[in-house]
Amino acid sequence: MSSYIAKSAKIDTSVKIGYNVIIEEDVVIQKGTIIGNNVIIKEGSIIGENCTISDNCIIGKSPLKAKNSATTETKDLSPLILNNNVIVGACCILYKGTKISNDVFIGDLATIREDVEIGEHTIIGKGATIENKSKIGSYVKIETEAYVTAISTIEDYCFIAPGVTFTNDQFLGRTEKRKTLFKGPTIKKGARIGANATILPGIIIGEDALVGAGSVVTKNLEPKKIYVGVPAREIRNVPIEELLENQTYFHP
Repeated sequence: MSSYIAKSAKIDTSVKIGYNVIIEEDVVIQKGTIIGNNVIIKEGSIIGENCTISDNCIIGKSPLKAKNSATTETKDLSPLILNNNVIVGACCILYKGTKISNDVFIGDLATIREDVEIGEHTIIGKGATIENKSKIGSYVKIETEAYVTAISTIEDYCFIAPGVTFTNDQFLGRTEKRKTLFKGPTIKKGARIGANATILPGIIIGEDALVGAGSVVTKNLEPKKIYVGVPAREIRNVPIEELLENQTYFHP
């Protein structure tokens, strides 16, 4: 099993590279990084110091556009950027035009689309999907198999439990009007969403709000309140000891 490394790639001598790796033109890989087996790093990708890219990943992939896709654009994209100390699990696909900040952890089988920004110290769980044009803050935790739809925003210190689903199309694929109105949810700082909850298009969930497991959120939610049910309804305030400002890991 042999690897291919383009002559124009700039790779620090300390970088460890596994078997059967393809590194295309103008890739930059900085010191201390480890590249697993069967990894493909696409043209122009920039990988910082002390990163780990596990087996069978594709880094810097260009998006493909279906004829009827409403959110994928045909345009030139900037190179994918992984900053320092990023860990990428096995079999992940990270797209071109995305920027991932320092100390981010990405679990096995995750997919992160183009035009996405992810802040420092964020965790993306196994099999999670972050669709295009989404912005994820710092110190966010997005757990296993969560789905963040295109054009969503998750602010700092939010918690998204396993199986949560965001939506962005209130017309469910019908009418041309929908193409001008696509918008995923906006989750404000410190908000938490329980397992298997569904968030409807364009919804704003207030700071430090809590959405219970299995809930369906159909309207904007106020800060520091707990909501449960289908549709989600307010039941009480978030306990004082659970507020973000009272957590030891919070850095205002």
